[in-house]
Amino acid sequence: MRLQYHTVDVFTRTRFGGNPLAVVLDTDGLSTEQMQAIAREFGYSESSFVMRPFNPHHTAQIRIFTPTVEVPFAGHPNVGTAYVLAKTGFGSSKSEFVFEEAAGLVRAHISRDGTDVSEVQLAAPQPLSIGATFDPEVIAECLSLTTSEIVCNCHPPSIASVGLPFIVVEVANRQSLSRAQPNPLAFRKILPRDGADAIYLYSRDTNEHDGRVDFTARMFSPFDGVPEDPATGSATAATCAMLAALDGTSVRRFEVAQGIDMGRPSRISVEITEDAVLIGGACVEVMSGEILV
Repeated sequence: MRLQYHTVDVFTRTRFGGNPLAVVLDTDGLSTEQMQAIAREFGYSESSFVMRPFNPHHTAQIRIFTPTVEVPFAGHPNVGTAYVLAKTGFGSSKSEFVFEEAAGLVRAHISRDGTDVSEVQLAAPQPLSIGATFDPEVIAECLSLTTSEIVCNCHPPSIASVGLPFIVVEVANRQSLSRAQPNPLAFRKILPRDGADAIYLYSRDTNEHDGRVDFTARMFSPFDGVPEDPATGSATAATCAMLAALDGTSVRRFEVAQGIDMGRPSRISVEITEDAVLIGGACVEVMSGEILV
């Protein structure tokens, strides 16, 4: 069996920046084990597999895999998959795709500049949910930081989700963010918990390399074969939705930097509306070819 694939860098307009994604087309004939093996072969934080939808009015069924596990939803695979389908002529005249995923329906809006795709914005499949909280001391150990570097003024370290749960942690400053390193032994003491197996940490203190953003972030997911992720749309969206809810605002827009400290700068836009959490960004094509299965 020969399958077409495309890779794109997501949440960037610069090739070899952002978060790389492999999109494999026409994968109805693959088993779950084969999809997992292909995702492991690519070795990206996630790979997406495009299948025929159950509902013919929808665009496609999408399955998303890290190198070690399938996930119900993720931001950059949806943005990148919509971009690939729009660029390959799958939906050249459409402005919206509807993807069937384990977490629910995901709607992606395609913005075009003439014949080119300029940006993709998608709606998270679930409303914000906030779960368990964690002691700062425990989280500091996970991040190889001191307890004083974990900030709890706005919120304690908490599980937040709009389709995929993460522990969300604010750290004291940009230096703390840069210095943080995942401690796998400490991770195993508290995770997985309520579907979360990763920590998303952010700082409102930014520097010139971050650009003009509301905050800059990192994400550690050692259990998924992803020591650090360059751009995590689902975690960013959950964090922004939580901050907006804590501020008591129902409409707000955020610009967020990620991947700066690992040399893959990414820019994620999140828009909070009355009835949706929207994740947006640009993509750039990198590779295409065939997979032999």
